[in-house]
Amino acid sequence: MIVAGVDVGSLSAEAVIMKDGEIVAFEIITVRPMPIQSSTEAMEKALAKAGLKMEDIDYCVSTGYGRDEIPFSKKTISEISCHGRGAHWCQPSVRGIIDIGGQDCKAIIVNKDGGLVDFVMNDKCAAGTGRFLEIMSKVLDVDVSDLGQMTFQSDNPIKISSRCSVFAEYEAMFLLAEDKNAIDIGAGVNKAMAERAFSLAGRIKLNGKIDGDVTVTGGVAKNVGVIKNLGNLFGREITGLSLDPQIMGALGAALFAQMHYDKEKE
Repeated sequence: MIVAGVDVGSLSAEAVIMKDGEIVAFEIITVRPMPIQSSTEAMEKALAKAGLKMEDIDYCVSTGYGRDEIPFSKKTISEISCHGRGAHWCQPSVRGIIDIGGQDCKAIIVNKDGGLVDFVMNDKCAAGTGRFLEIMSKVLDVDVSDLGQMTFQSDNPIKISSRCSVFAEYEAMFLLAEDKNAIDIGAGVNKAMAERAFSLAGRIKLNGKIDGDVTVTGGVAKNVGVIKNLGNLFGREITGLSLDPQIMGALGAALFAQMHYDKEKE
């Protein structure tokens, strides 16, 4: 049995292919103008890695903002359920998930089976999302992938007090004009990002004591500075995942594809 999941977000698209319950290939790409382009490219690249063709897939589930526009998907499921299911499959001890995507941030609680218990989502503002880090890295003239290390290079992180991403951008530009150290500003950006995610998690009491581990999914999970600050705020180590945290949505979709395929065969 070959199943697949595809996750089309605002900044990236991911595809995961599973055969008999095991991952055989995955792909991450930058999104194209149309969801159908993003999903097709991500899936075709994953299929090429696996040595498979589109017609070999028995069932595909799509998720993410573009999930309703995927022609080869048989079912759509919210990215909240998919990220929860994917992260729990990857690390069964996980009960709390913070998913920080390009345009939104979600805090998710799952049960021992990976089922959704509660969630909260912030998609009203770019602050606290991957887009916020992209904006700030441009202001600081560093690659966004290098922003995380600034937390470990700085001895004096500068507090970014603006809650709005636009005002935070001006605040960082003003600090640079005052000849403040860019590394200290970058460290402050990572800390501000973590504080926003932690505050969101508090709305479903995920920042309190939960029976299980907490992990982070999405592209921002690769920012080691944000992860370090989140660990400090939670008072516990943020649990890492054995797979790329950016594919958790697509992985969850593939797991749902497997479940629905099995149900149809019963």
